Amino acid sequence: MPELPEVETIRRGLLKYIFGKKIQKIEVLCDKSFIGTPQIGKIVGIRRFGKALILDLDNQKSLMIHLRMTGQLIYDGEERYAAGHPSDNFTAKLPNKQTRVIIELENGTLYFNDQRKFGFIKTIITKDVEKDPFIQKLAKEPWQMTPEEFYEKLQKHQKSLIKAAILDQSLICGLGNIYADESLFAARIHPARRAGTLTQKEAADLLIAARAVMDESIKSGGSTMATYVKADGTKGDYLEKFAKVFRREGCPCPRCGTKVIKTKVAGRGTHICPKCQPELAHD
Repeated sequence: MPELPEVETIRRGLLKYIFGKKIQKIEVLCDKSFIGTPQIGKIVGIRRFGKALILDLDNQKSLMIHLRMTGQLIYDGEERYAAGHPSDNFTAKLPNKQTRVIIELENGTLYFNDQRKFGFIKTIITKDVEKDPFIQKLAKEPWQMTPEEFYEKLQKHQKSLIKAAILDQSLICGLGNIYADESLFAARIHPARRAGTLTQKEAADLLIAARAVMDESIKSGGSTMATYVKADGTKGDYLEKFAKVFRREGCPCPRCGTKVIKTKVAGRGTHICPKCQPELAHD
């Protein structure tokens, strides 16, 4: 599944390629992949809530798109631009057996492909987008939350492991496994500490680290490990250029030289520097 920086990268790419274009027809090839009534209208906005993309139309309706694990958006017009789970579909003739929804635009076609059929497109009344159950359960993103708000949230999850807490999208939105590890490393916090043991300063440091890590990832186009690519079909380079601990077990910590190790926290593969992130008592 893509993490927030990958989806933001896709949003920015689609702004360039389909913003302002009119949807002339939507053909649904898989009922499971489209919820509601297909719409026609001009695309007047492309927004993002967490990992969901929203295409706002000029008829007061919006299309929510969630790629899930294997979703793809492929625009085929004067040129072809692809985003999502990389496969031969990026260059293959479309539609094909993985095409679930075809959105015919003026001067081009947007294909929604999804091998596993976990993703979806959903019609929502524009003014009700933020009332949708999927979006309502999302917490604020790191950039929208103050350190005080974040600390208060953690106090309500005192017994949770801090990594599990920041992976909870109802506590803070957008941090997946990669960016959780990187943020905790940057803030020098062991992922197995209980959330309630963090001081206000540590909570603020973690929030600031999360913002910085995700900003850096968005600038680079997201992580290549996550099998998501930019809207022009090129891969992001975050892991190669910027990741300090994720997928770097056995490598020296860039801060102290200690070997990065991989362990398991909250059921997830977790990368830490045992010296920079000491495991304090957390019971």
